[in-house]
Amino acid sequence: MQTGTKKPWNWLLFPFSSVKASPFGLFAASVGYGVYEIDEQFNWEKIDAGLPDTTSIHRLQLHSELLHACTNNGLYEWMGESWEHEGLALPCYQYRRTGGASYAATDDGLWIKTASKWGLLACEGKRIYDFLNLPQYMIVGHETGISLYDRFMDDWAHFELERKITSLAVYRGHLIGASDQGELMVGDKKGKFDRIRFGKKFIFSVAAKGNEIYVCTDQGLFKLAYIANKLILLSVMLGFPVTDVDVHGEELYMATLFQGIQTMKI
Repeated sequence: MQTGTKKPWNWLLFPFSSVKASPFGLFAASVGYGVYEIDEQFNWEKIDAGLPDTTSIHRLQLHSELLHACTNNGLYEWMGESWEHEGLALPCYQYRRTGGASYAATDDGLWIKTASKWGLLACEGKRIYDFLNLPQYMIVGHETGISLYDRFMDDWAHFELERKITSLAVYRGHLIGASDQGELMVGDKKGKFDRIRFGKKFIFSVAAKGNEIYVCTDQGLFKLAYIANKLILLSVMLGFPVTDVDVHGEELYMATLFQGIQTMKI
């Protein structure tokens, strides 16, 4: 495992929540301490120009070499020298761009931007934490469960799970969601969800990277696998809480609560 040698003076205090890797840079965010750019020598530079002092970063996203920050003050895009507000002032938790349209998960529903105007798309009044935009389905994880829109049937299905669903992925045709209670919610393909706990592990999030589904927990990083029709976790890196993961080339990058940004070869 490789770790950086140059870090912010109080890096150990940073609860990192998001990490994004690309050919042109490595970026990491902490909910309370802003966004950092990290170069190949692991020199850290805080990039906060244009962000209000009260800004908390929930997630970072990279699309088409454009870095976006989902914050309590709305959605921002990094312009190279400063952050520029994207015109969506609601607290934002997730951002993705697909098919020429931008989508944002907010405190008040799922929003869409076509051309230059934002508009409410779905789940008005619900706090949205994550979503998946698939060819047939739009899947939304929110403060009370999961909602699913079937484009072919032009119909919504709502699954009230008594949990906040904070991140989503699809594994072998099963819809997977991480809950605010540290569980995995696993769809059975028949309209129901099973709650699965893996011992005493608390699951922070799930993340699809290539053909793998990574599971970030308070005991380390794992990958999902099926063995004998049973869902299991295979260890990738143990020993510290991992909140987010990204992959670039042969390097895997982990955002952690107490150990900064960690990297390893895959």
